[in-house]
Amino acid sequence: MFPGDGKLEANIRRTTDGVPHITADNLQSAAFGNGYAQAQDNVCMLAEAIVKARSERAKYFGPGPNSINIINDFSFKAQKILSGAEAEFDSLSDESRALVEGFTAGYNKYIAETDPADLPQECRNQPWVTEIQPTDLLAHYRIVGQYASGALFATGAVFIAIPGEDPVEAEPVPVMAQTNEPLPSGVAESARILAASQSNFADMGLASNAWGIGSDMTEQGRGALLANPHFPYTGHRRLYQVQMTVPGYLNINGAGLLGTAIPLINFNENLAWSHTVTTSRRFTVYELTLKDGDPLTYIKDGEEVPITQETFQIEASLGGPTPVILERTFYFSEYGPMLSGNAITADPDEGIVGLPKWGEANRAYTYRDANANTSGLLDTWLGMSRASNLEEFKEVFKNCGSTLWTNSTYADADGNAFYIDSSSVPNLSPEALGLIEFKRKLSPEYDALFSAGLTLLDGNTSRDDWVETECGGLVTYEQRPKLLRTDWVQNSNSSYWATNPAEFLTGYSPLFGAENAPLNPRTRLGIKMLQNPLEQGLGDAVPPAGDDGKFGAVDLINVIWNNRAWYAEEFLPELRERCSLITATDPVVDGVDLTPWCAQLQNWDSLYDLDSVGAHIFRVFIANYQADFIDSDLTVEFDPADPVNTPTGPSEGDRGTAVDPMLRALAAGVKALEGQGIAPEAELGSVQYYRPSGDVPPGGTPLFQSEPIPWHGGDGNIDGAFNAIGVVTSPVMEDTVFPRIAPTVLENTARLSDGSDGIEGWLIARGTSWHFGLEFTDNGPEAYGLVSYSQSTDSLSEFFTDQSERYSRKDYRKLYLDPAEIEANVIDEVQVTGDVQ
Repeated sequence: MFPGDGKLEANIRRTTDGVPHITADNLQSAAFGNGYAQAQDNVCMLAEAIVKARSERAKYFGPGPNSINIINDFSFKAQKILSGAEAEFDSLSDESRALVEGFTAGYNKYIAETDPADLPQECRNQPWVTEIQPTDLLAHYRIVGQYASGALFATGAVFIAIPGEDPVEAEPVPVMAQTNEPLPSGVAESARILAASQSNFADMGLASNAWGIGSDMTEQGRGALLANPHFPYTGHRRLYQVQMTVPGYLNINGAGLLGTAIPLINFNENLAWSHTVTTSRRFTVYELTLKDGDPLTYIKDGEEVPITQETFQIEASLGGPTPVILERTFYFSEYGPMLSGNAITADPDEGIVGLPKWGEANRAYTYRDANANTSGLLDTWLGMSRASNLEEFKEVFKNCGSTLWTNSTYADADGNAFYIDSSSVPNLSPEALGLIEFKRKLSPEYDALFSAGLTLLDGNTSRDDWVETECGGLVTYEQRPKLLRTDWVQNSNSSYWATNPAEFLTGYSPLFGAENAPLNPRTRLGIKMLQNPLEQGLGDAVPPAGDDGKFGAVDLINVIWNNRAWYAEEFLPELRERCSLITATDPVVDGVDLTPWCAQLQNWDSLYDLDSVGAHIFRVFIANYQADFIDSDLTVEFDPADPVNTPTGPSEGDRGTAVDPMLRALAAGVKALEGQGIAPEAELGSVQYYRPSGDVPPGGTPLFQSEPIPWHGGDGNIDGAFNAIGVVTSPVMEDTVFPRIAPTVLENTARLSDGSDGIEGWLIARGTSWHFGLEFTDNGPEAYGLVSYSQSTDSLSEFFTDQSERYSRKDYRKLYLDPAEIEANVIDEVQVTGDVQ
């Protein structure tokens, strides 16, 4: 685990496109090399992540828009992000400690030897770029672990949770009250508004596709894997590829979120896996019954239980020479931080009525988070990485390993294809689960809350407490949905239920997701391609499994890049027929002459390739059809016995007329394209592109950092494209306070820019990221893929857009694991040394 002499040493060889291959004699030194390499490529992102984890954004960057930095800093204090990391650090396993300490030392070495004036523009000469402690890195992991739970409440719901929920502001510490700096006003009200804007707790804005192919369907009779996470192209959730070798102990190639000391979506000589965001629930909300006249005491099992409080301080830069110290009191139940129930549930558009404010009807709200403790996080991925067969891989989860908020889809050299929901899921009693189902049927309001991702439990009885197991309060391996096949398993963020429709998974806790429920369009298309591996779809796409009907590594990367889309294959033939009917009579619908637009749809190849003409037209059609018509227009309801092909069937009552819902949706979309001057004959690559922006520290005015790079793929939800990409309207990079150039978009267009700020078309900033196709052969794993947005966030780096250009050209590269192949492709090599910290 650790170097015997206290000296860290790693060899870093970079191959094509800057991928670091790290070799070290021990685990801590390997992590040291990883930390150094990641800092070389992404130092500003990593430094800002630590500022966030330490609750120091307001100190360095000021209150931020709507005082979000103050709200975040306080909320992370209340959620024990840093203090929890400090408390749990001593309980880390030797392996986790080696990884955390090693990565920290590598990062610190880069910081110590790099002149602050030589750092990238985003953090050049900035005081917040400093050496860090291992507990700082662990605190960052705690935020990552809570992306689908506590982090959802860190924008306001925890901040405003006080008795009565009156807008009490964060106050200056009395000793600092003599400063002349104006305090930010309306912080609590901003927190309330921000909290209310988070209305869907089941959607964390991430998606992925993953296939495990078994021996029955591979070219060499072994296993194969398709890995296709759809993650942000900016900020802390970027995936970074690294290959790590500790001779006789570890040999892996994969990618992890920035700052992780070991890659998370990996392969080794014997097995491979990928992750997809699961439909499971990682937290539960408790409704407390308060003691009459006492908002700080609740009743449970007939006994009085105190609500405790703790006061935290943060520093905030308010424009003066020194930061001002602010303090605020937060409240806690036995389950965790208190919440503003009213703020997180007021969404009339979704049929969700607001829960009472703290004290109304003698009620108050709190939550328990399954991922509040992440001390075993790295042990899970290290165990998976070191496994040599399926049983050893399973053993990680039998020993209570968790991948936080994801499923795991697996394939191996023995031809196994395996799926498991490996996320952290609360373990509730049969009685509590039965009551959830009863309440959902009885109460539309309760069902609306549940559908929005809020599992509301009764806090006045221990019946609804999590049932303790050997995995704490979480479900055990035996209780998890899982499936082993020799043909295939898949997940594209729909429920575990239809992992393979030949063997539906049923009988699991509703906290894992819905059974007998409709599938999202990517899932429907993915299953269709697996069930019909020799079919091309409507266009000229290569059949999913090539001409032989068996999957290989190249086939699988090409599946991602075939740019087929579910809705095109479902509705395009019908739309073409209706176009023919209307253009043969009067082609004007809602004031739009559809003739030239329908002509392009007749010739469209149904794909979302760069040279596809008509994809942009279909996109705005389907966006409007989904928004205004699809729910009432389809005539064939969802059938659990046929989840891929239902629901479907547009109505035929007004088919081909000016009031045809499909043609009206097309006309509405065409108006948007005409308004932006986009021609019917435009190729997709001329209106859809990737163009990174930034090059300024927080608070600056961002700049475009490259010319537009044409981008293939389609929106996963709107187009139903398997190669899912999308537009992001946030003015800051994901999870950060770094500014970016963001579009203002038009409704019902899959976020087409309105043309302001010089942004045209679809500016892509999320979707297919680290992705690859892999097959196990008699000579070991063979894999091909890319990191679509490239390895580095430094615009001056040669590895800033190199892989982005390759993605645009569909030019995959080989992913090296064999030492001889690595050596043959080295473009740079450095030996780094340091001391154990």
